[in-house]
Amino acid sequence: MNKNTFHLSLVSFLCFVFFCTATSSAQRAFEGMITYKITYPDNKFTESQMAMFPKILTVSVKGEKSRTDIQTGMGNTIEISDYTSKTKTTLLDMMGQKYAIRSSWAEIQKEMAAEPKGQVRVTGETKMIAGYRCKKAIVTATDNGTKLTYEVYYSSELGPKSSNFDKPMYTDIDGVLLEFSMKTPQFTMKFTATSVEKKSISPKEFEIPSGYTITTRDELKSKFGGMAQ
Repeated sequence: MNKNTFHLSLVSFLCFVFFCTATSSAQRAFEGMITYKITYPDNKFTESQMAMFPKILTVSVKGEKSRTDIQTGMGNTIEISDYTSKTKTTLLDMMGQKYAIRSSWAEIQKEMAAEPKGQVRVTGETKMIAGYRCKKAIVTATDNGTKLTYEVYYSSELGPKSSNFDKPMYTDIDGVLLEFSMKTPQFTMKFTATSVEKKSISPKEFEIPSGYTITTRDELKSKFGGMAQ
């Protein structure tokens, strides 16, 4: 797999993660930023491959909008979500090329239809994460015949259960995920909130900056595929 294709695959997976995290935070009157540390337990990649993986994720929230920022070895990725229109925009800045991919609510629903539905069991255990007492839950799901099990910690202080209505895996989680893992056949990503900062966020943070080319995910995949050696 060439680096461009590898990066697109990683970004596609991360978009699901971003959408889960940012949606949870946007539904209550919280304004500020949540910062997550990303680790890769039991990974089997080389050091050069791991250098491409992101280590920090931030989610900025203001009213009904949120913005997720992440940086990989190939460039920066930003996802802006608008929960009034139920749309999102992914901004990719890779190797000096900037692209903006807009997704409508219909397109988002189509993506969600292929995701497994999670079953949640709250354990009664708690622990402090980033200054918030979080409840522990076990989430299980079946994806293409494979059973998936996730341990998650969440806080209801930053958002209610209704904020998870559009995420099949976490629909029944009553709050914002502050520690969770996501699995693919190639690797596991663990996200742990390290800080929750209440602060003013500029409305400009949720706009598409100048210099970005509007495109579609299929067009971008086709472009990068053509660059493969």
